[in-house]
Amino acid sequence: MAAKGDAVATREAPTPSPGTAVVPTDKVENPGFPPYRARVSDLDPVKERQNERRVAWLFLASILGSVFAVVAYIVFPIIPGDIASVRNSNLFLGVGIALGLFGIGFGAVHWSKSLMDGHDLVESRHPTRGSEETREKAVEVFSLGNKESGFTRRKLIRNTLIGALVATPLPAVVLFRDLAPAGDPVQRLKHTMWEEGTKLTRDPDGTPIKASDVTLGSVFHVIPDGLSDMHEGKLEEKAKAAVLLMRLDPKDLHVSPGREDWSFDGIVAYSKICTHVGCPVALYEQQTHHLLCPCHQSQFDITREAAVIFGPAKRPLPQLPITVDEEGFLVARSDFTEPVGPSFWERQL
Repeated sequence: MAAKGDAVATREAPTPSPGTAVVPTDKVENPGFPPYRARVSDLDPVKERQNERRVAWLFLASILGSVFAVVAYIVFPIIPGDIASVRNSNLFLGVGIALGLFGIGFGAVHWSKSLMDGHDLVESRHPTRGSEETREKAVEVFSLGNKESGFTRRKLIRNTLIGALVATPLPAVVLFRDLAPAGDPVQRLKHTMWEEGTKLTRDPDGTPIKASDVTLGSVFHVIPDGLSDMHEGKLEEKAKAAVLLMRLDPKDLHVSPGREDWSFDGIVAYSKICTHVGCPVALYEQQTHHLLCPCHQSQFDITREAAVIFGPAKRPLPQLPITVDEEGFLVARSDFTEPVGPSFWERQL
Protein backbone atom coordinates (compact mmCIF):
# COMPACT_ATOMS: atom_id res chain seq x y z
CA MET A 1 0.00 0.00 0.00
CA ALA A 2 1.46 3.38 -0.90
CA ALA A 3 2.45 5.66 1.92
CA LYS A 4 1.07 9.14 2.31
CA GLY A 5 2.76 11.49 -0.09
CA ASP A 6 4.01 8.71 -2.35
CA ALA A 7 3.21 9.06 -6.05
CA VAL A 8 0.43 6.78 -7.26
CA ALA A 9 1.26 5.09 -10.58
CA THR A 10 -1.51 5.23 -13.19
CA ARG A 11 -1.79 3.39 -16.49
CA GLU A 12 -2.83 5.55 -19.43
CA ALA A 13 -3.75 4.44 -22.92
CA PRO A 14 -0.79 4.91 -25.28
CA THR A 15 -0.99 7.97 -27.51
CA PRO A 16 -1.06 6.99 -31.21
CA SER A 17 1.90 8.22 -33.19
CA PRO A 18 1.28 10.88 -35.84
CA GLY A 19 -0.11 9.46 -39.08
CA THR A 20 -1.48 6.32 -37.41
CA ALA A 21 -5.10 5.65 -38.34
CA VAL A 22 -7.44 5.23 -35.43
CA VAL A 23 -9.81 2.32 -36.12
CA PRO A 24 -13.13 2.62 -34.29
CA THR A 25 -14.10 -0.38 -32.26
CA ASP A 26 -17.79 -0.08 -33.13
CA LYS A 27 -18.80 -0.72 -36.74
CA VAL A 28 -21.12 1.77 -38.41
CA GLU A 29 -24.25 0.06 -39.62
CA ASN A 30 -25.12 0.62 -43.27
CA PRO A 31 -28.23 2.80 -43.20
CA GLY A 32 -29.29 1.58 -46.65
CA PHE A 33 -31.27 3.61 -49.14
CA PRO A 34 -34.08 5.94 -48.11
CA PRO A 35 -37.60 4.65 -48.73
CA TYR A 36 -38.66 4.94 -52.35
CA ARG A 37 -41.11 7.78 -52.97
CA ALA A 38 -43.54 6.82 -55.66
CA ARG A 39 -43.98 9.39 -58.42
CA VAL A 40 -47.24 10.52 -59.91
CA SER A 41 -46.50 8.44 -63.01
CA ASP A 42 -46.08 5.35 -60.84
CA LEU A 43 -49.49 5.81 -59.21
CA ASP A 44 -51.66 7.13 -62.04
CA PRO A 45 -51.65 5.49 -65.50
CA VAL A 46 -53.23 8.63 -66.97
CA LYS A 47 -50.33 10.79 -65.75
CA GLU A 48 -47.90 8.19 -67.10
CA ARG A 49 -49.40 8.50 -70.59
CA GLN A 50 -49.37 12.30 -70.31
CA ASN A 51 -45.67 12.31 -69.46
CA GLU A 52 -44.99 9.91 -72.30
CA ARG A 53 -46.69 12.29 -74.73
CA ARG A 54 -44.75 15.25 -73.31
CA VAL A 55 -41.45 13.46 -73.93
CA ALA A 56 -42.54 12.62 -77.47
CA TRP A 57 -43.53 16.25 -78.09
CA LEU A 58 -40.13 17.44 -76.91
CA PHE A 59 -38.38 15.02 -79.26
CA LEU A 60 -40.71 16.14 -82.07
CA ALA A 61 -39.85 19.78 -81.28
CA SER A 62 -36.19 18.85 -81.61
CA ILE A 63 -36.83 17.39 -85.06
CA LEU A 64 -38.75 20.50 -86.15
CA GLY A 65 -36.01 22.78 -84.79
CA SER A 66 -33.29 20.95 -86.71
CA VAL A 67 -35.31 21.03 -89.93
CA PHE A 68 -36.14 24.72 -89.37
CA ALA A 69 -32.42 25.50 -89.00
CA VAL A 70 -31.67 23.92 -92.38
CA VAL A 71 -34.56 25.76 -94.04
CA ALA A 72 -33.58 29.07 -92.41
CA TYR A 73 -30.00 28.68 -93.64
CA ILE A 74 -31.31 28.42 -97.20
CA VAL A 75 -34.14 30.95 -97.01
CA PHE A 76 -32.12 33.65 -95.20
CA PRO A 77 -28.70 33.69 -96.88
CA ILE A 78 -25.96 36.13 -95.90
CA ILE A 79 -25.67 38.88 -98.53
CA PRO A 80 -22.20 40.54 -98.64
CA GLY A 81 -22.46 44.11 -97.40
CA ASP A 82 -25.96 43.68 -95.96
CA ILE A 83 -25.68 43.58 -92.16
CA ALA A 84 -29.44 42.92 -91.82
CA SER A 85 -29.06 39.64 -93.70
CA VAL A 86 -26.32 38.60 -91.28
CA ARG A 87 -28.56 39.32 -88.28
CA ASN A 88 -31.53 37.48 -89.78
CA SER A 89 -29.45 34.46 -90.75
CA ASN A 90 -27.84 34.20 -87.32
CA LEU A 91 -31.16 34.75 -85.53
CA PHE A 92 -33.22 32.11 -87.33
CA LEU A 93 -30.35 29.66 -87.60
CA GLY A 94 -29.63 30.01 -83.89
CA VAL A 95 -33.28 29.57 -82.95
CA GLY A 96 -33.54 26.38 -84.99
CA ILE A 97 -30.33 24.84 -83.64
CA ALA A 98 -31.22 25.83 -80.07
CA LEU A 99 -34.67 24.26 -80.38
CA GLY A 100 -33.14 21.09 -81.81
CA LEU A 101 -30.62 20.72 -79.00
CA PHE A 102 -32.86 21.78 -76.12
CA GLY A 103 -35.72 19.60 -77.33
CA ILE A 104 -33.69 16.42 -77.30
CA GLY A 105 -31.98 17.41 -74.02
CA PHE A 106 -35.15 18.29 -72.10
CA GLY A 107 -36.92 15.26 -73.55
CA ALA A 108 -34.23 12.88 -72.32
CA VAL A 109 -34.21 14.45 -68.85
CA HIS A 110 -38.00 14.43 -68.55
CA TRP A 111 -38.08 10.81 -69.69
CA SER A 112 -35.55 9.73 -67.07
CA LYS A 113 -37.22 11.72 -64.29
CA SER A 114 -40.83 10.78 -64.88
CA LEU A 115 -40.91 7.41 -66.65
CA MET A 116 -37.71 5.43 -66.14
CA ASP A 117 -37.30 3.31 -63.03
CA GLY A 118 -36.24 5.52 -60.12
CA HIS A 119 -35.03 2.99 -57.54
CA ASP A 120 -31.54 3.48 -56.10
CA LEU A 121 -29.03 0.72 -56.61
CA VAL A 122 -25.38 -0.11 -56.01
CA GLU A 123 -23.11 -1.33 -58.79
CA SER A 124 -19.86 -3.08 -57.97
CA ARG A 125 -17.02 -2.11 -60.29
CA HIS A 126 -13.90 -4.12 -60.94
CA PRO A 127 -10.73 -2.94 -62.72
CA THR A 128 -10.25 -6.23 -64.58
CA ARG A 129 -12.33 -8.36 -66.88
CA GLY A 130 -15.05 -10.12 -64.98
CA SER A 131 -15.84 -13.79 -65.03
CA GLU A 132 -18.29 -15.28 -67.49
CA GLU A 133 -20.88 -15.31 -64.76
CA THR A 134 -20.32 -11.59 -64.18
CA ARG A 135 -20.54 -10.84 -67.89
CA GLU A 136 -23.80 -12.77 -68.16
CA LYS A 137 -25.07 -10.80 -65.20
CA ALA A 138 -24.13 -7.56 -67.00
CA VAL A 139 -26.20 -8.60 -70.01
CA GLU A 140 -29.06 -9.33 -67.65
CA VAL A 141 -28.69 -5.87 -66.05
CA PHE A 142 -28.76 -4.15 -69.45
CA SER A 143 -31.81 -6.14 -70.44
CA LEU A 144 -33.48 -5.16 -67.18
CA GLY A 145 -32.54 -1.52 -67.76
CA ASN A 146 -34.07 -1.66 -71.21
CA LYS A 147 -37.24 -3.12 -69.71
CA GLU A 148 -37.45 -0.54 -66.93
CA SER A 149 -36.76 2.42 -69.23
CA GLY A 150 -39.45 1.25 -71.61
CA PHE A 151 -37.31 2.00 -74.66
CA THR A 152 -38.60 -0.94 -76.68
CA ARG A 153 -42.06 -0.85 -75.16
CA ARG A 154 -42.76 2.87 -75.52
CA LYS A 155 -42.76 3.07 -79.31
CA LEU A 156 -43.86 6.71 -79.44
CA ILE A 157 -40.88 7.86 -77.37
CA ARG A 158 -38.48 5.52 -79.12
CA ASN A 159 -39.46 6.61 -82.64
CA THR A 160 -39.42 10.34 -81.85
CA LEU A 161 -36.06 9.98 -80.10
CA ILE A 162 -34.57 8.20 -83.12
CA GLY A 163 -35.99 10.92 -85.37
CA ALA A 164 -34.51 13.65 -83.16
CA LEU A 165 -31.10 11.96 -83.13
CA VAL A 166 -31.15 11.72 -86.91
CA ALA A 167 -32.33 15.31 -87.44
CA THR A 168 -30.09 17.05 -84.89
CA PRO A 169 -26.82 16.75 -86.92
CA LEU A 170 -28.47 17.96 -90.15
CA PRO A 171 -27.82 21.71 -89.59
CA ALA A 172 -24.15 21.01 -88.95
CA VAL A 173 -23.93 18.83 -92.07
CA VAL A 174 -25.51 21.55 -94.21
CA LEU A 175 -23.36 24.34 -92.74
CA PHE A 176 -20.06 22.49 -93.03
CA ARG A 177 -20.86 21.17 -96.50
CA ASP A 178 -21.53 24.72 -97.64
CA LEU A 179 -17.98 25.67 -96.65
CA ALA A 180 -16.72 23.65 -99.61
CA PRO A 181 -15.57 25.64 -102.64
CA ALA A 182 -18.29 26.27 -105.21
CA GLY A 183 -18.31 23.82 -108.07
CA ASP A 184 -16.01 20.80 -108.12
CA PRO A 185 -13.64 21.18 -105.13
CA VAL A 186 -11.05 18.91 -106.74
CA GLN A 187 -10.70 21.13 -109.79
CA ARG A 188 -10.68 24.29 -107.66
CA LEU A 189 -7.89 22.98 -105.43
CA LYS A 190 -5.93 21.29 -108.21
CA HIS A 191 -4.88 24.62 -109.72
CA THR A 192 -3.19 27.47 -107.84
CA MET A 193 -1.35 30.67 -108.78
CA TRP A 194 1.88 28.75 -109.31
CA GLU A 195 2.96 28.34 -112.90
CA GLU A 196 6.20 27.99 -114.81
CA GLY A 197 8.53 30.90 -114.08
CA THR A 198 6.61 32.29 -111.06
CA LYS A 199 9.10 33.58 -108.50
CA LEU A 200 9.06 32.31 -104.93
CA THR A 201 8.65 35.29 -102.57
CA ARG A 202 8.63 35.76 -98.81
CA ASP A 203 5.32 35.80 -96.99
CA PRO A 204 3.96 38.44 -96.43
CA ASP A 205 6.16 41.18 -97.97
CA GLY A 206 6.62 39.53 -101.36
CA THR A 207 10.44 39.77 -101.51
CA PRO A 208 11.89 37.39 -104.13
CA ILE A 209 14.11 34.64 -102.73
CA LYS A 210 17.49 33.71 -104.18
CA ALA A 211 18.88 30.22 -103.79
CA SER A 212 21.87 31.73 -101.98
CA ASP A 213 19.50 33.16 -99.32
CA VAL A 214 18.38 29.71 -98.27
CA THR A 215 20.98 28.33 -95.90
CA LEU A 216 21.27 24.72 -94.78
CA GLY A 217 18.57 23.97 -92.20
CA SER A 218 16.60 27.17 -92.82
CA VAL A 219 12.88 27.38 -93.61
CA PHE A 220 10.92 30.08 -95.47
CA HIS A 221 7.19 30.79 -95.63
CA VAL A 222 6.56 31.38 -99.33
CA ILE A 223 3.84 32.83 -101.56
CA PRO A 224 3.78 33.29 -105.36
CA ASP A 225 5.11 36.52 -106.81
CA GLY A 226 2.26 39.03 -107.19
CA LEU A 227 0.08 37.61 -104.42
CA SER A 228 1.09 40.37 -101.99
CA ASP A 229 -0.33 42.97 -104.44
CA MET A 230 -3.71 41.28 -104.70
CA HIS A 231 -6.68 42.45 -102.70
CA GLU A 232 -9.89 40.75 -103.80
CA GLY A 233 -9.57 36.99 -103.44
CA LYS A 234 -6.13 37.26 -101.84
CA LEU A 235 -6.89 35.03 -98.88
CA GLU A 236 -8.49 32.35 -101.06
CA GLU A 237 -5.47 32.18 -103.36
CA LYS A 238 -3.02 32.26 -100.47
CA ALA A 239 -4.87 29.41 -98.76
CA LYS A 240 -4.16 27.25 -101.79
CA ALA A 241 -0.71 28.47 -102.82
CA ALA A 242 1.10 28.83 -99.45
CA VAL A 243 4.40 26.92 -99.47
CA LEU A 244 7.20 26.00 -97.08
CA LEU A 245 10.74 26.19 -98.46
CA MET A 246 13.62 24.29 -96.81
CA ARG A 247 17.23 23.41 -97.59
CA LEU A 248 18.69 20.04 -96.70
CA ASP A 249 21.90 18.26 -97.52
CA PRO A 250 21.21 16.78 -100.98
CA LYS A 251 22.56 13.46 -99.70
CA ASP A 252 19.66 13.28 -97.20
CA LEU A 253 16.98 13.48 -99.88
CA HIS A 254 15.38 10.28 -101.15
CA VAL A 255 14.06 11.25 -104.58
CA SER A 256 11.66 9.04 -106.49
CA PRO A 257 11.95 8.56 -110.26
CA GLY A 258 10.56 11.52 -112.21
CA ARG A 259 11.26 14.05 -109.46
CA GLU A 260 14.99 14.40 -109.91
CA ASP A 261 14.65 18.02 -111.13
CA TRP A 262 11.93 19.12 -108.68
CA SER A 263 14.48 20.46 -106.17
CA PHE A 264 17.60 22.61 -106.48
CA ASP A 265 20.79 21.82 -104.61
CA GLY A 266 18.87 20.40 -101.65
CA ILE A 267 16.21 23.15 -101.65
CA VAL A 268 12.68 21.70 -101.65
CA ALA A 269 9.22 23.29 -101.54
CA TYR A 270 6.05 21.68 -100.20
CA SER A 271 2.46 22.81 -99.74
CA LYS A 272 1.87 24.37 -96.34
CA ILE A 273 -1.69 22.98 -96.18
CA CYS A 274 -2.06 19.74 -94.25
CA THR A 275 -3.67 16.90 -96.19
CA HIS A 276 -5.80 15.96 -93.17
CA VAL A 277 -8.22 18.88 -92.67
CA GLY A 278 -6.28 21.81 -94.12
CA CYS A 279 -4.48 23.29 -91.10
CA PRO A 280 -1.23 25.20 -91.76
CA VAL A 281 1.83 22.99 -91.35
CA ALA A 282 4.39 25.42 -89.98
CA LEU A 283 6.55 23.61 -87.41
CA TYR A 284 9.86 22.38 -88.85
CA GLU A 285 12.25 20.24 -86.84
CA GLN A 286 15.68 21.05 -88.21
CA GLN A 287 17.49 17.98 -86.85
CA THR A 288 14.93 15.35 -87.85
CA HIS A 289 13.70 17.16 -90.99
CA HIS A 290 10.10 16.59 -89.91
CA LEU A 291 7.18 18.92 -90.50
CA LEU A 292 4.50 18.94 -87.79
CA CYS A 293 0.86 19.96 -88.11
CA PRO A 294 -0.14 21.63 -84.80
CA CYS A 295 -3.84 20.79 -85.15
CA HIS A 296 -3.83 16.99 -85.05
CA GLN A 297 -0.10 16.17 -84.85
CA SER A 298 0.38 14.73 -88.32
CA GLN A 299 4.10 14.52 -89.14
CA PHE A 300 5.75 14.53 -92.55
CA ASP A 301 9.30 13.43 -93.41
CA ILE A 302 10.91 15.95 -95.76
CA THR A 303 13.77 13.60 -96.58
CA ARG A 304 11.22 11.21 -98.10
CA GLU A 305 9.13 13.68 -100.10
CA ALA A 306 6.95 14.72 -97.13
CA ALA A 307 5.69 11.18 -96.51
CA VAL A 308 3.31 10.78 -93.58
CA ILE A 309 5.09 9.17 -90.62
CA PHE A 310 2.56 9.90 -87.87
CA GLY A 311 -0.97 11.18 -87.36
CA PRO A 312 -4.28 11.08 -89.21
CA ALA A 313 -3.10 12.53 -92.55
CA LYS A 314 -3.38 9.94 -95.33
CA ARG A 315 -1.12 11.30 -98.08
CA PRO A 316 2.11 13.30 -98.37
CA LEU A 317 2.19 17.07 -98.75
CA PRO A 318 2.14 18.01 -102.47
CA GLN A 319 5.57 19.08 -103.71
CA LEU A 320 6.09 22.23 -105.79
CA PRO A 321 8.69 21.67 -108.53
CA ILE A 322 11.28 24.49 -108.39
CA THR A 323 14.47 25.68 -110.10
CA VAL A 324 16.42 28.96 -110.46
CA ASP A 325 16.28 31.61 -113.16
CA GLU A 326 19.21 33.40 -114.81
CA GLU A 327 19.47 35.85 -111.89
CA GLY A 328 19.58 33.09 -109.29
CA PHE A 329 16.04 33.62 -108.00
CA LEU A 330 14.01 30.55 -107.11
CA VAL A 331 11.10 30.01 -109.51
CA ALA A 332 8.43 27.36 -109.96
CA ARG A 333 8.73 24.80 -112.75
CA SER A 334 4.97 24.36 -112.83
CA ASP A 335 1.92 24.26 -110.61
CA PHE A 336 1.38 21.44 -108.11
CA THR A 337 0.78 18.16 -109.89
CA GLU A 338 -1.96 17.12 -107.43
CA PRO A 339 -4.71 18.85 -105.43
CA VAL A 340 -3.55 20.66 -102.30
CA GLY A 341 -5.29 20.47 -98.96
CA PRO A 342 -7.51 17.81 -97.37
CA SER A 343 -7.87 14.48 -99.09
CA PHE A 344 -11.65 14.35 -98.55
CA TRP A 345 -12.16 16.88 -101.37
CA GLU A 346 -11.15 14.10 -103.76
CA ARG A 347 -14.06 11.89 -102.74
CA GLN A 348 -17.15 11.66 -104.86
CA LEU A 349 -19.77 14.19 -103.75
